[in-house]
Amino acid sequence: MSFSKYTNIDIKEIFGILKTQEQGLSQKEAVLRQKEYGLNEIKVKNVNIIDILTRQFKSPFFYLLFAAAVISFLIGKRIDGLAVLAFVIINVVIGFFQEYRAERAVFLLKKFIPQQVKVLRGGAQEFIEKKELVPGDIVLLEAGDIAPADLRVIKTHNFFIDESVLTGESAPVFKNYNEMLFAGTSVVSGKGHAVVVATGKGTFFGNIIKIISNENKQSSYEKNILYFSKLILRIVFTTISLIFLANIILKGTSGILEFLLFSVALIVSILPEALPAVVTFALAKGSLKMAREHVVVKRLSAIEDLGNIEILCADKTGTLTQNKLSLEKIVTSDKKKCLLYGILSSGETSNEKKVLNPFDSAILKRASEEMLRSAKKFNIVFELPFDSFRMKSSVVSENLKERVLIVKGAPENILKHCARLRISQCSSYGGQVKFKKLKEDIAREGIEGKRVLAIAYKKLSASHDLAALSASDERGLTFLGYFVFEDPLKTTAKEAIELSKKLGVDIKVITGDSKQVAGYVAKKTGLIQNSADVISGEQLEKMSAEDFEDACERERVFARISPELKHKIIKTLQIRHEVGFMGEGVNDAPALKTANVGIAALEAADIAREASDVVLLKKDLRVIVNGIKDGRAIFSNINKYIKCALASNFGNFYSIAVISLFINFLPMLPVQILLANLLSDFPLILIATDSIDIEELKKPKMYQLHMVLPLIISLALVSAIFDFIFFAIFFRQAPAVIQTLWFIESILTEILLIFIIRARGEFWKAKRPSFWLFFFTIIDAIFIVALPFLPFGQNWFHFVALPILPLLIVFLSVGAYFAVSEFVKLVYFHYFKPKILS
Repeated sequence: MSFSKYTNIDIKEIFGILKTQEQGLSQKEAVLRQKEYGLNEIKVKNVNIIDILTRQFKSPFFYLLFAAAVISFLIGKRIDGLAVLAFVIINVVIGFFQEYRAERAVFLLKKFIPQQVKVLRGGAQEFIEKKELVPGDIVLLEAGDIAPADLRVIKTHNFFIDESVLTGESAPVFKNYNEMLFAGTSVVSGKGHAVVVATGKGTFFGNIIKIISNENKQSSYEKNILYFSKLILRIVFTTISLIFLANIILKGTSGILEFLLFSVALIVSILPEALPAVVTFALAKGSLKMAREHVVVKRLSAIEDLGNIEILCADKTGTLTQNKLSLEKIVTSDKKKCLLYGILSSGETSNEKKVLNPFDSAILKRASEEMLRSAKKFNIVFELPFDSFRMKSSVVSENLKERVLIVKGAPENILKHCARLRISQCSSYGGQVKFKKLKEDIAREGIEGKRVLAIAYKKLSASHDLAALSASDERGLTFLGYFVFEDPLKTTAKEAIELSKKLGVDIKVITGDSKQVAGYVAKKTGLIQNSADVISGEQLEKMSAEDFEDACERERVFARISPELKHKIIKTLQIRHEVGFMGEGVNDAPALKTANVGIAALEAADIAREASDVVLLKKDLRVIVNGIKDGRAIFSNINKYIKCALASNFGNFYSIAVISLFINFLPMLPVQILLANLLSDFPLILIATDSIDIEELKKPKMYQLHMVLPLIISLALVSAIFDFIFFAIFFRQAPAVIQTLWFIESILTEILLIFIIRARGEFWKAKRPSFWLFFFTIIDAIFIVALPFLPFGQNWFHFVALPILPLLIVFLSVGAYFAVSEFVKLVYFHYFKPKILS
């Protein structure tokens, strides 16, 4: 699209070209244009079914299994070859199904986060979904918004734009009323009206966004699994190569192809080939569960980051408190004037119907019909919205008699710019009031948990140039009074803080509110013992770098914190910890980007949601803490699979490989090894649904898999010893009987290992396993024992019907294995106490 034609012409000409007007399009016209131009979205190529299916054939597991099938056909074992091909198909289907579920999960999660835009339609302000925007729409923008399309600016006030996504320059750019605003850029400060000139793929930024949308990040956990898998592969290939050479040396080259098939099957048996399925199943299931609990991750790997959080930084408003403000009282000598100016300072009497913040809404609810009629007689001719840097907002209102600048905000910020007080006749003070007494009274309200907004004003002359209005005009004000608001605590706050302590998550409150209010709320919710244990931004700014770092570690409640200081606190905490930060304003974007996990509520500014990794559908501390717990639980279950699969597989791998050197038949046929591998993985996949003891989630985890290698090796050693004991008992039996018994023993021990590994403590004291894990474990065990007695098992897998006595000996052996493995686990966790547990 050529945008230059919109930059140097009068706005009336633009309205003519786009066939629109300053009041916006009618609803009927907007619907017609949507049919003409389509939705305002860039169609990014989604991963389709063919792509997912193709990926299953690019797996090393597929190549190994396919090689095993080819070798089977070469040595004339067609039934074995067909059985191996069946395993290939089963593995492809499982991998495809789980990966498709994960892709669907990401698609569904995106639907939880609709992007809304404020527009004028038929002269009325309303919110619509970004995708419904059409050329000719009039868009209303303010700090924190992201430009939803290519726009021509038609009206501005103090309008600065961050164009770094286009230019790479971080410095905000001032935009005048005759300039262009491109999709993807964000509003840093001020307000503006703009008309849509291009949408969707017609925008200047369309192609770039398309490229960015296809970008996939690899999480540290994924990298860790890749590294761990390569390590296991190297160990396995080295071992099997040595065993293969030893067999040739000891037995010669006769039957070499059959032993090659056996070696390939052994390699497949030890690799945790169900790991991709377990990971995708756990992440997809977990992400949708979290979404139902109001936590939406923007990428599945963010679940890992969420679980890693050691310190969570959040504001108190909306997390600890309900953010449902009620105006409790007005302290002033002129209540009528104070309330009127409070209404005017909201800008509500301007031509647009405004969406008010909770403070302004509470003031408006107190106003009588007569007061509202009085407010309608004023026009708002200038407005500077609340800014967390300045901690105040300003408006200029006028009627036929006067023009007045009204400033409202944090009491200390208002008082320092006041030349005189207007509350001297207020009965609660009696006589001349001094600033000191006023500050003490305001502080007392904060100590009781009340929130206070002060209001002051200054009359301006009719000739005052509003375009040149600056911060210097906000000095020499007359203090009119203050509003006292009550914000009830959330009933879930105390419960959330208790849960965070159990999880080992340190909560830190970083707020723009006063020390008194922050201290009151933090004490009431059990975060601190003494309401005076609060540090202010002013105190922090005076500290040395070393003292600042100590204060960030030590303190739990930070009050009157500016956005720059908030960012600095997050960066300081990150030196030693994994930090999550919850923010919602435009000025929180740097801290959200810097934090290990950025968390934003659904109602947060566009730029805050864009910078975040996690979006909360419900702003509540309990929701965040539950999200951390769920994140840890998901990866704890994945690690259970890895530990269980490797511990049992390593033991069986080495025992079978070594024993194969000393007998003149294979201890287990290749097709039996592959079947055992499949059947043992069947209940293991369901471990992703398992319940978790809170003790298992106490410490944040980095999920470094090499940290659990000592436990894996210990349990593998137990498995190998029992395999040798088994062979010592049954070595005089016929080869088919040994192969059948070993098949049953190896799978049953692996299934039981699930119930050993799923808890660090005694297995009988652990939380009850999930229904599906328990149910399919029982079904799997019954099928394994029954298979040798079925014609299908005998014809396809060469099993034989077993006598009762050997079978009972196997069951006793499995029970003894379970007892010894449980003992080894308890000793390991009692004496070694590894730093990172899952």
